[in-house]
Amino acid sequence: MAKKDEEKDAVKTTVGVVTNAKVKDEQQPKLPWMISSAMFLAPLCWYGPIGSTRSVLIPQLFAQLDPAHKVWAVGILATIASITGAVTNLLFGALSDVTRTRFGKRKPYIVLGTIAISLVLIANMKSIVAIIAIWIVAAAAENAIAAAIYPQISDRVAPKWRGTVSTFYGVGFIIAQQGFALLAAQFLGNVKFGIYFMAGCTVVLAIIHELLINEKGNLDEPKVKFDKDSLKKYFFFPTHDARDFYLALFGKFFMVVGSTIVTTFLLFIFTDYIGQSTGQAGTSISIFSSIMLFIGVFFALVGGPLADKLGRVKAPVVIATFALGAAALFPLFVKEPWAMFAYAVIAAFGNGLYNSVDGALNMDVLPSSDTAGKDLGLINLANTLGQMLGAMVASAIVEAFGYGAIFIFAIGMELIGGIAIAMIKRVK
Repeated sequence: MAKKDEEKDAVKTTVGVVTNAKVKDEQQPKLPWMISSAMFLAPLCWYGPIGSTRSVLIPQLFAQLDPAHKVWAVGILATIASITGAVTNLLFGALSDVTRTRFGKRKPYIVLGTIAISLVLIANMKSIVAIIAIWIVAAAAENAIAAAIYPQISDRVAPKWRGTVSTFYGVGFIIAQQGFALLAAQFLGNVKFGIYFMAGCTVVLAIIHELLINEKGNLDEPKVKFDKDSLKKYFFFPTHDARDFYLALFGKFFMVVGSTIVTTFLLFIFTDYIGQSTGQAGTSISIFSSIMLFIGVFFALVGGPLADKLGRVKAPVVIATFALGAAALFPLFVKEPWAMFAYAVIAAFGNGLYNSVDGALNMDVLPSSDTAGKDLGLINLANTLGQMLGAMVASAIVEAFGYGAIFIFAIGMELIGGIAIAMIKRVK
């Protein structure tokens, strides 16, 4: 019976067969522009402000508070944040799947996550230990937003529009990732004000997102009974029709490890590895982020429509992952700023292409639309665990072998990630 229901709900597309569509193609004949705009803003609500604070402003704050232990402090912060994220992302994603309120299933967690008081407290701390402790709250809030905001595509978008809406999200993610890093670099001389600014951005952008997405109440949806079967379905790893889902998950994990191991120490790569002063590094980070931003956005805009036209979503993700590995060859062999800029050009191509199409690939391999929040939480878990392992390994490698070794490790991780994604069968 379950097999027949799955076949009935299946939607054949140019990239394969989608069996998890909550909104059918005929129910959404036109591109949902408001939802698309909201999903463009989605990464800017959480990843942009909080991620740039963690990767740019906090390392500078640690360097001011304790220069001798700044590397390990950054590694410990990233590790604890990733562990917190791994737990809370999965938890909030699963909870949002079963939530029934007059505000909807996702909105309560997005609103909860916009509480910026933790960042304000961090800006006024003089102890690294206290900053790391408070960051646990910030990481939990960040992942409450992330876990609830991404499944809105599965909730509200038909399969034929997922690639396009994923492009909106991908472009937003690149701007969040690189644009906010560029902004954060301007506050290296005034870290406290910079953190205040990022906290304000989180609140304002989340409000705009919620106004655009206009999520309605879902009290009419059947309530979930918390028995053995529902707990297994909504709170445990999927086991049915999940092969391609796990390949996508592991592919993303290794891809993130490879890129995180480089970006975690971006400031220190320019100062300690290349030999620039803090001021020069701030300028270099601005150039690096500008390259990543503009080239990344260009290929994100081109990649999505091109993938739709060619009927391919898997191949671009594989190519993008391999490109990220190739980018690390330049700074591996050359300790000059231009080598990092060359890395940025190739990595921007990879990131742009990846972020444009990866979302659609993830949606198409979900085992079920009913558990989209939990399953996408697992995909995000690959992201957070990848960041955690990348930061942990990066700290150990830098202390044992120097900065050059992290580029070798990054290349290996991207190769493994690309191979895992290439093994996916359901979509082309």
